[in-house]
Amino acid sequence: MNLRDGPSADPSVGAAQPSPSRPADRLTDPGRADTGGSAHGGEVAPGGTDDGSGPALPSDHTQAILETTKEVGAVLKASGRPFALVGSVAAYAHGIPVRLQHDTDFAVRQEDADVVTGALRERGIRIMDPPEDWLVKAHAGGEQIDLIFSLAGRPVTSELLDRAQTLPVDSVHMPVLAPSDLMTARLLALSEHHCDFGTLLPMARGLRERVDWSRVREETGGAPMAMAFLYLLELLDVLPHGDAPHA
Repeated sequence: MNLRDGPSADPSVGAAQPSPSRPADRLTDPGRADTGGSAHGGEVAPGGTDDGSGPALPSDHTQAILETTKEVGAVLKASGRPFALVGSVAAYAHGIPVRLQHDTDFAVRQEDADVVTGALRERGIRIMDPPEDWLVKAHAGGEQIDLIFSLAGRPVTSELLDRAQTLPVDSVHMPVLAPSDLMTARLLALSEHHCDFGTLLPMARGLRERVDWSRVREETGGAPMAMAFLYLLELLDVLPHGDAPHA
């Protein structure tokens, strides 16, 4: 997405290529512009500057987003407020082979926004207030971060965050949205203007044994695109025939 489990596009699917990581404390630079990069192996890295000043994230974008995710996840854990990794990086943490192209997303309760953004500012991460009222955007090392208060139009609640599973993102363990909640949010985000089943199929196949499909069907009932996708899973034998509702 911009994958915020809301009305934005999914990243395309591909095998993530590993790249050497670097310490998380070099990710942030609050005083520079968002674009540009430091030379890294003859290329401009996503998080640096073209004159060699400022920090340099790995030139591989997947690894750059993972470094940013670890940085932000560590700050959010230290804040003491509940949160969960969502979106493409959450799928990656669950073992789904997605290429991370856009940003990293975290679900937080709206009542915790001030504490969370304050903790990120103290770390040197720049906070931006977009016109949307359901998220806050931030930037670290040239990578975008979305702090989301509402997933597909549904407020982030303590109950949702309590169901999160602690998983490693490279070397940092953090709460990750549970498979059933991740699939529900992704299906509810589908619309006539954004209906890319191709990016959802690998997730559904990879998570199918870990998803409570009956709860997913109940929570997405009446959403035409979600019903169509569940029927497609039947046809592809991802779900048992007759197990998904028909439109």
